[in-house]
Amino acid sequence: MKKRNLKLCFAASTGGHFEQLMMLKPLMEKYNSFVITEKTDYSVKIKDEKMYFLHQVNRKEALFIIKMIINAFISLAVFIKERPDIVICTGVLAMIPICLLSKIFGKKLIYIESFAKVTTPTETGKFLYKYADKFYVQWQTMLEVYPKATFLGGIY
Repeated sequence: MKKRNLKLCFAASTGGHFEQLMMLKPLMEKYNSFVITEKTDYSVKIKDEKMYFLHQVNRKEALFIIKMIINAFISLAVFIKERPDIVICTGVLAMIPICLLSKIFGKKLIYIESFAKVTTPTETGKFLYKYADKFYVQWQTMLEVYPKATFLGGIY
């Protein structure tokens, strides 16, 4: 049975970032939650979880800015509809709008830097570091990059 007192938004792009987010499935089951991710040919539906989809974004694409603007409007609509108390994000680029909306609306943002990043940051991590209420790294070496982050070990 899910608790109704907090609503959580779980945000991640596809691939490894999404797989890391799925390691938090026990939290999804414990709290009222939903998932926002990118729509791809291999998008996954999570049983018993409400899901929303954004356009997949590549900053080297010609339509990058247009897709980000569209994603920002989709994210705003989702945010207004769902009203999450906390956004938990494992990255990357397409998830920036939902993360920033959490701060604009006075909600909490938790960012988990990618397990794949052992010594260098992601671009999204560098950008969201200053906005996150809690910022987690999965390798102790990443504390040199993000000195105010919290290291609790890997998500796997």
